[in-house]
This record gives sequence, structure tokens and C-alpha cells, in this order.
Amino acid sequence: MSKKALITGVTGQDGAYLSKLLLEKDYKVYGLLARRSSDTQWRLRHLGIENEVDLMEGDLTDLSSLTRLLSSITANEVYNLGAQSFVATSWMQPVLTGMTTGIGAVNLLEAIRLTDPAIRFYQASSSEMFGKIQEPIQSERTPFYPRSPYGVAKLYAHWMTVNYRESFNTFACSGILFNHESPLRGIEFVTRKISDGVARIKLGLQSELRLGNLEAKRDWGYAADYVEAMWLMLQQDTAADYVVATGRCTSVREFCRLAFRHVGLDYEKYVVTDKKFERPAEVDVLVGNAAKAKAVLGWKPKTSLEELVAMMVDADLARVASEAQLASSISSG
Repeated sequence: MSKKALITGVTGQDGAYLSKLLLEKDYKVYGLLARRSSDTQWRLRHLGIENEVDLMEGDLTDLSSLTRLLSSITANEVYNLGAQSFVATSWMQPVLTGMTTGIGAVNLLEAIRLTDPAIRFYQASSSEMFGKIQEPIQSERTPFYPRSPYGVAKLYAHWMTVNYRESFNTFACSGILFNHESPLRGIEFVTRKISDGVARIKLGLQSELRLGNLEAKRDWGYAADYVEAMWLMLQQDTAADYVVATGRCTSVREFCRLAFRHVGLDYEKYVVTDKKFERPAEVDVLVGNAAKAKAVLGWKPKTSLEELVAMMVDADLARVASEAQLASSISSG
């Protein structure tokens, strides 16, 4: 009999890639879908799995709906990827971010404790918890110093995951994932904003790309590689927390250079800095040490930054060209 998994945030980037991975491993996959969610299912459709994931109504802010859902589907594993996940929005909506990103994780842990304590739980922690870094390279032992309401909410969920593991013996793991991108990344995130902008500029539909802090440095990997680490964590004999990262640090400026170079353009001619895109409290640099994940899980990234950038730019070139062609045919028709 195949395993059953519930994924919150199933319509997001990570939820879609994780769904695909689990389906390939013969899981029965359920996805939590809140009625108030503005997300569409285009990512699941893009991966060709829209009809293979059972979407179930529920909400991370409603413990009763989670309890009923877990009682009905008898899941073996729960992956909590649901959150208000855009850092910039967290300053504008700090309470919503705290409720969904922080309290939502505890609601899910409590639902597991009440319905079936044998369920294995994965919490999507974030490198944003490190914030104002206390060590040049961040590992599972690096002290946290979040610099946004999002980072603070993630840190609360992270420590509550540890607390349930130690208080109730819940098999609960946190993956402290550093930035991970793909063609399925939301357009509001800087990497996707860059790849989309490059495509539009190359196709003559846009003349400039306005960005915030070009000197911010991040550890960027490929989301489809990272969801494998999530699954591996729940297959171990002992629950633990793991940093998932590439160990390579790259600035937003360098990401721009690689993206524009992929289409034969010089980024300096098109990129314009705009203070309105800067954060109230900046996180200058994040770079992770995934030695524990490599040693215990046997995990390591498979996709280089250059391959990731090319993949994202090519996907946006194809999409933008298709959209422009469709708009042209409609207007001429």
C-alpha cells in the first residue's frame, strides 16, 4: 500500500515540485487549499500533475479544519510549506504573516498530536531566520537573528517544531532552506523578476529593469533539488533539523549579469536601482553549510547556478513570446 502525504502550500513552487516527486514515488498526494487563497493551480498544471493531486479544503489558521482533514485522509507524512512567503509583504501584513507562517505551523503540529501522533512532520524553515548573520557561513548551530516579520514568524514555527519533537516525541523535522528558485517561482521574487525582465527586454517589450539592493548576496539553488531533501528528512530513523544550501554566495548584481549574458546583453545598460524596492531592514548576505544534509541524508545540489539562471530565462522567454503572440493575434483578429 502506497504512502499518503498532505502538503500545505501545494500550489506554490515547492508544493508543486514536491507533489511531483512524491507521485513519482507512488505516494497518494493530498494538497491543502484555503478558500481565501488567491493562488491558482498553474504550477501543478505546468508539471502535468494537476489531476493527480487531491485538493482538500482547509486553512492553516483553523485548527478544527486541519484536525478533520487529518482524521479523514490518514496521512503518513505532512509537509508544511504553506505560509505568507514573500518577505517584503511581511512588513505590510505582519499579523497575517504571524498567523499563517507562525501559528499555522503550530495548528498543524497540534492537529497531528490530536489525531495521529505517528504522522511524520516536515516544517519549511528558512534561511531568513539567520537574518543579521552571526557567523560568516550558517549551519544548524548558528544563532538566529531574523530581520523581518517573515523571518520572526518562521523562527517561531521552527522552535515550536523542535518543542513538539522534544515534548511529545513527534517525528518533526525542519529544513532550513536557503534561497531556492525555478521557472515556477512567483514573479514578485527578485530572481524571477530578473528572468522575466530579461525576457521582456530581449523581446523588445521593456526597456529597463528596476531593482532594489544589487549588493545583497544569497545562496541560490534549484527548488526541484531541494524538495528531495525534504522527503529524505522524513525517511530517517531519527527526526532532526537540516540546513539545505549550495554553499555558493552570489550577489543580485551577479545574478543579473548571468541572466542578461545568457541572451547576449549587458545588464549595466538596462538595470536601474530603485530605493522603493529596498527592505526596511536589509539582510546583506546569507550562505549555508549543508554538510549535515550531505553526511546524514546523502543529499547534495545537482544544478549549478548558471544552469538555474539559463533555465529560468529560457522559460520566461518562451512564456513572454507566447503571451505576446497571443495578444497580437487577438488584437489583429
